[in-house]
Amino acid sequence: MSKNKTQFKCTNCDYKVFKWQGCCPGCKEWNSFFEETITSSIGPLKSGSLSTRLEVAKLIRLQDVSDELHQRMTCEIYEWDRVLGGGIVPGSFLVLTGDPGIGKSTLLLQVCKNLGKKYKIFYFSSEESLEQVKQRTRRLNFNNNEDIFFSDTSNIESILYTCKEKKPEIVVIDSIQNCYFENSQSIPGSIAQLRESAFNLMRLAKENNIAIILTGHITKEGHIAGPKTLEHMVDGVFYLQGEDRWQTRVLRSVKNRFGAIDELGFFEMDVNGLNEIKNINEQLLKEMTSSPGSALISCIEGSRPILLETQALVVPSKLAMPQRVVTGIDPKRVILIAAILEKYLHIKLSAHDIFFKISGGIKIKESSADLGIALSLLSSYFQKPIPPKSLALGELSLTGQIKSVNQVSLHVNESAKFGIENLYVSANQQINKNSGKVKLFKNVYELLSLFPED
Repeated sequence: MSKNKTQFKCTNCDYKVFKWQGCCPGCKEWNSFFEETITSSIGPLKSGSLSTRLEVAKLIRLQDVSDELHQRMTCEIYEWDRVLGGGIVPGSFLVLTGDPGIGKSTLLLQVCKNLGKKYKIFYFSSEESLEQVKQRTRRLNFNNNEDIFFSDTSNIESILYTCKEKKPEIVVIDSIQNCYFENSQSIPGSIAQLRESAFNLMRLAKENNIAIILTGHITKEGHIAGPKTLEHMVDGVFYLQGEDRWQTRVLRSVKNRFGAIDELGFFEMDVNGLNEIKNINEQLLKEMTSSPGSALISCIEGSRPILLETQALVVPSKLAMPQRVVTGIDPKRVILIAAILEKYLHIKLSAHDIFFKISGGIKIKESSADLGIALSLLSSYFQKPIPPKSLALGELSLTGQIKSVNQVSLHVNESAKFGIENLYVSANQQINKNSGKVKLFKNVYELLSLFPED
């Protein structure tokens, strides 16, 4: 025996109530509730009724599972392949996201252009017409020899059926927010639609060994396609971020089941699309000068070290509460290091305005930058430059001690390519004696030796 009831469900966040409401209590969306019928069973479950509806799951021993490695699908764009861990894995489900106009569609078309020479690709453009897509391909110099097929359909059922019948090797959907199910009462881009679309596309990828790449928008809260709905369902999430300098685009891996996370790829936007920057350190160091307040640090991003210039400006404050303006790093880190220097070196940084930035617009999190930050602050305070071609690697403790860092050989080898002569590291750091001029520091007191009094 069954009894039918009605409830109201939010199309944006799936919040359920038994009475219609104008504003959803869960997501604060207006006029998003629709009525649906629910059926509840009443009475005891008949014997054997459960087994008639379910199938026994197929079980297999782990040693019987095939461990054959699929050959990755690589293109001629080295920065893309490296961020993905060596190329696209067949059957993977990936999301590329970023701010509007950052270059997601351009990058995917360039990837498809190179992969289309070897693989069959379906490109579904739900945002732009095929005429707009063709105009972009002309700018990217498509030669029409690629095995790429385009469609502007947004119907998920149609996309699923087409891919099952035609068996492409790669599917690109740009973007998932505009796709919809024909009979769904949810609006395109809502949480319910995204969750259902992502689940069906994931099954398509795994069951048919098709690599699927989606593009997803970033909301005003900074999430992709809502509150991280897609991030938990896909194999990889890649952010394309813009930098203010040189029209640089940074491709960052934040989730990757087939490679390293926090891997970075660098591109430069011009009239012909995105051009990869294979040696970003050379470009970052090109404009560096040995000036007061400037220091060179190195941070590991993914699998490679990035050489960055820290810039500090320390000036006496005329305000009751001195200013702290910091970009490229957590402001609390810079404030903490300034407090350590004031405590042990008796320098009144608390009475100074501090302006600090990481050049190139790159954001860092590594503690190995602590020593470089401290040297930048001291260099600006004393108005004396650090010796040129110097690299600082070290972590500062709250007791004023300078600690060693991990993977120091990667930092040293990369800096040697660009003529770095002086290394400032912890006295406890295990380092090759042939690494140039190495100056060891035990605590922050010894940093004053770099700024002798006149």
